[in-house]
Amino acid sequence: MPEIALHTELKPGSELDYEAVHRSIPSDVVAALVGSGVRNWRIWRDGTHLFHLVEVDDYRRMRHALRDHPANVRWQETVGPLHATPDDYSGADDGLPLLWSLTGQLAGKER
Repeated sequence: MPEIALHTELKPGSELDYEAVHRSIPSDVVAALVGSGVRNWRIWRDGTHLFHLVEVDDYRRMRHALRDHPANVRWQETVGPLHATPDDYSGADDGLPLLWSLTGQLAGKER
């Protein structure tokens, strides 16, 4: 299962609001994520910096599927204003590049 690492940043002062809306995200958003191939999505926070690890079948296909999905559009209206730079789902990114992994090194793979 591919894992995609992401980094986003919150507006200063929105940290607790972000945590509050993530205590339990709406069930239609969960269904949209699962329906677009997401197996797991974890988020860590350090101050205003968010680090995401997404386990997904196909990251770009997931982004395309969610771009205009009504549940995700509503969700982005909730979380977007909390981010320093809201995500408009228009990019063709692949997340953060992997620099090193223990399992990769043990298996004799560069990355």
